[in-house]
Amino acid sequence: MSYVDEVYDRVVKQNPGEVEFHQAVKEVLDSLRLVIDANEEKYKKLAILERLVEPERIISFRIPWVDDEGQVRVNKGYRVQFNGAIGPYKGGLRLHPSVNQSILKFLGFEQTFKNSLTGLPIGGGKGGSDFDPKGKSDREVMAFSQSFMTELYKYIGPNQDVPAGDIGVGAREIGYLYGQYKRLTGLYEGVLTGKGLTYGGSLVRTQATGYGLIYILNEMLKDNGKELAGKNVVISGSGNVAIYASEKAIQMGAKVIALSDSNGYIYDPAGIDLNVVREIKEVRRGRIKEYVDTVLTAVYTQGKGIFTIPCDIALPCATQNELDIEDAKALKANGCYAVAEGANMPSTREATDYFQSSGMLFMPGKAANAGGVATSALEMSQNSLRLSWTFEEVDEKLRGIMVEIYKKTASAAERYGVKGNYVSGANIAGFEKVVEAMLVQGIV
Repeated sequence: MSYVDEVYDRVVKQNPGEVEFHQAVKEVLDSLRLVIDANEEKYKKLAILERLVEPERIISFRIPWVDDEGQVRVNKGYRVQFNGAIGPYKGGLRLHPSVNQSILKFLGFEQTFKNSLTGLPIGGGKGGSDFDPKGKSDREVMAFSQSFMTELYKYIGPNQDVPAGDIGVGAREIGYLYGQYKRLTGLYEGVLTGKGLTYGGSLVRTQATGYGLIYILNEMLKDNGKELAGKNVVISGSGNVAIYASEKAIQMGAKVIALSDSNGYIYDPAGIDLNVVREIKEVRRGRIKEYVDTVLTAVYTQGKGIFTIPCDIALPCATQNELDIEDAKALKANGCYAVAEGANMPSTREATDYFQSSGMLFMPGKAANAGGVATSALEMSQNSLRLSWTFEEVDEKLRGIMVEIYKKTASAAERYGVKGNYVSGANIAGFEKVVEAMLVQGIV
């Protein structure tokens, strides 16, 4: 049995039932076989893979809070500090009923490689709770956030662990969390990113993941003799990532024809009107089906199926494992030739393998959606320097980082004889930097 297979079997045995974590580890280790096999004796002796797949620590805790009816509620909170070899832990906080240890370990593991790819000195981490902010009043969200931070603050700091937002954690939640951190510590420092512009936030942070996705997509297309302008694009989701990916794609001449949420999807052959989407999702916090009440050229369909719409490019930007093998086949059959992931692991392993075997261009999330964490790290830099860069300055730095991520990914794939395999390229490039840092720091 190879070293890779030994380590994967150990992960499954030691982490029973954690299917999302198993999936992430297997996908990464399989794509790294070329590198690991070439250095197997050295890596095995130093237990590099065993150390890489095991989080440095997992903190779990209860979160008691009081709802508007005076009822005490209790949720579970986590922080997974996965790997700090190249810098302080960095990764979002997710608030969603689906949150569990397996999902956060998968996200923290992926975050380690994603953060490495940015070229910035940040390690990998992730956290969150099974609390659902949907339908909660501002007072209830504040009560939960303050209780959550009362436990979390003991384990974070600007040079230790810097959380950010993720699903369910936007400007409102970050504000409440940061306010409680200041109250508990008496410190005004860059311990959270995604903050409001009035208290240390960065311009472009809201747009960063969506913009970054389009920047790296554009590089991949150019490198393969194609262009974004004039192409039809399908984007799943309708949150920040999907909205700002749409905005940047439209700015670059593409036509976005479909968006979705957890209930269903809209198809607008005339091109999505983002002003209507923003009003629904950002102002009213409504459902995407309301789009057809305003835009008569659009059609709403309940349930799954957005990836059956004919398009040139598909950008899954909603959640993990949303795009399966049947979706992948439908995309190919309907003319799609490029897929880039705006969410974390939105394509199943079978779908990912199909994209690559069928000759489609495919950019995995750890490279394609790194724009958010890259701009979070730029926010950390501004906080440390007590500066605030302009929108244009931050956007240009973001674009440069995404272009460099593409170059590293493409170069690593080519060096190991798998040119065009951006899954392997991203994993190899991220892995090499983390492992080098681990090796020179000794057995820690």
